[in-house]
Amino acid sequence: MSDQNKSNLSIVASYLLAAAALAIVLRHGLLASLFSGLLVYSLVHLPTPLLGKNISDQRARMIAVALLAAIIVLLLSLAIWGAVSFFQSDAGSVQVLMQKLADIVEASRPQMPAWLKEHIPESAEAIREMITAWLRAHAAHAQTIGQEAGRTIAHLLMGMAIGAMAALYDTTTRHDHKPLAAALHARVVNLNDAFRRIVFAQVRIAGINAVLTAVYLAVLLPLAGIHLPLTKSMIAVTFFAGLLPVIGNLISNSVIVIVSLSHSLAIAVSSLLFLVVIHKLEYFLNAKIIGSHINARAWELLAAMLTMEAMFGLPGLVAAPVFYAYVKKELSDGGLV
Repeated sequence: MSDQNKSNLSIVASYLLAAAALAIVLRHGLLASLFSGLLVYSLVHLPTPLLGKNISDQRARMIAVALLAAIIVLLLSLAIWGAVSFFQSDAGSVQVLMQKLADIVEASRPQMPAWLKEHIPESAEAIREMITAWLRAHAAHAQTIGQEAGRTIAHLLMGMAIGAMAALYDTTTRHDHKPLAAALHARVVNLNDAFRRIVFAQVRIAGINAVLTAVYLAVLLPLAGIHLPLTKSMIAVTFFAGLLPVIGNLISNSVIVIVSLSHSLAIAVSSLLFLVVIHKLEYFLNAKIIGSHINARAWELLAAMLTMEAMFGLPGLVAAPVFYAYVKKELSDGGLV
């Protein structure tokens, strides 16, 4: 077999292996590992060219990259640990949040219409009893959620370790790949490039979301004589939660509506309507921003998100922008689109 035929066969095999790997990632819950690994890999590669210019010795450069990777993994691990610790503490525990929710609902009962009062417990104690009964009835499901959370954290840590090791190898070792290994390396490079573009686009989206929320909470409501508590905290939550696709909006919206309910039911409804309108517009804005980073039209990305959500559920929806960007990159490199 000629070298050209070997090269063509290796490229086709690499595409098939890449497709199989991405399908396995979605089918077996490995998306968190993949994305955490790509994040560390991308972060390590950002300052690496500067190290290459300033550090000529191969061993010193390897040590510098290893330290950089270790620092990035440590910071991300501390962030995960801090988030878990917060939600296990009194300030962030579900029990405390439920207590605050119960107090807010009880204080809002006089402002509720009669038809709504019939479906709301009469006191904070009644709400707590209802929540306790629900938790007991779904104890097995709650235990499963806890196990899945622990499993996801373990996957995140393992993915970060793999990403750091891959970045260390990729930036400090001279490559002399065989045809198949070279083709697989090209697939990984393209996937990482797609991921990096999507992540930077998501940061822009989170920023726009936070600005729009700040206009509503810090400008429009005060102009109407309404001052909600925790305004700065809600804006911060909106930005950081917005870094998480899909689920981030649910988190920030829930916080804003609950705090608005502490003022009045009318303000809570107003906040909910504002958030619904903004996020409906954001679906198209998100697709346009991300599309500009991956040279894709808004309708293409929306179609990809709809298709992957139907096939793989929420993981498919989260993965759709990255996977679509990767596929389009491969097709573009091949001169097919």
